[in-house]
Amino acid sequence: MIYLSQFIFPSIEMEENFLHLIRETCFTTVYPFQVLTEHVVHTLDFDEPITVLYGGNGSGKTTALNVIAEKLGLQRDALYNRTNFFGDFVDLCEAVLEGEIPKDSRIITSDDVFDFMLNLRSLNAGIDTKREELFENYHENKHSEFQLQSLDDYEQLVKVNLARSKSKSQYVKKQLKNNVREHSNGESGYFYFTNKIQENALYLLDEPENSLSPERQQELVKFIEDSVRFFGCKFILATHSPFLLSMKNAKVYDLDASPMQVRNWTELPNVRAYFDFFQEHKDEF
Repeated sequence: MIYLSQFIFPSIEMEENFLHLIRETCFTTVYPFQVLTEHVVHTLDFDEPITVLYGGNGSGKTTALNVIAEKLGLQRDALYNRTNFFGDFVDLCEAVLEGEIPKDSRIITSDDVFDFMLNLRSLNAGIDTKREELFENYHENKHSEFQLQSLDDYEQLVKVNLARSKSKSQYVKKQLKNNVREHSNGESGYFYFTNKIQENALYLLDEPENSLSPERQQELVKFIEDSVRFFGCKFILATHSPFLLSMKNAKVYDLDASPMQVRNWTELPNVRAYFDFFQEHKDEF
């Protein structure tokens, strides 16, 4: 599915007209104005199922994703950098749609993944504390001389009988019920993407490689390609990763070029740097 076929950012003239109107206003930044126009980023065409925005820090790729997400009203978890002029900039943009944007569509940023991993660690820490308490309760209940005196004591009787009928590990597992497995950062990050990305929707991913090992990046590539091929998803990514840049049928915009241009992923300086490095050291493999 296409969903979003084109996105048009303000032209240099539109930006100059707006900034002229606010020239009497005291401000320290006009962000996101003058970021994308510096690289002559005006119109992005999304005629492929996967579009990749490539560029160094300050190229505007993250800004572009945030602006598109705001214009389309996409779901997001973490807060992002907004200034007094962000809404004005978004109002000057135009999104060309093909039908409605699906409700499950969202933007996923590095901050989303990082917050998820922190929350998971906190949850696991809480379970670890609870587990230690249950170990102590198990021994107390198993060797208890408790006798039922009234119905008010029934809950305690259940705990005593459970401790007497179970091993320590069985008792703890029963009490904890749905335990949370503690993943590595890479596993947690990959799980976040696969959990959030559903069928038939538009997804904006901002540097998803930040939380993933090379192996996990390649798994994410396969997951994205399968989501496009079998589940009707469309993706717009900002990335430096050669693994993600190499995705099948992906259209790559080079925001480091001025003006911005579409390039083959093998022509990008970041990818060429990797290629040259491994060519230089190929005899060591």
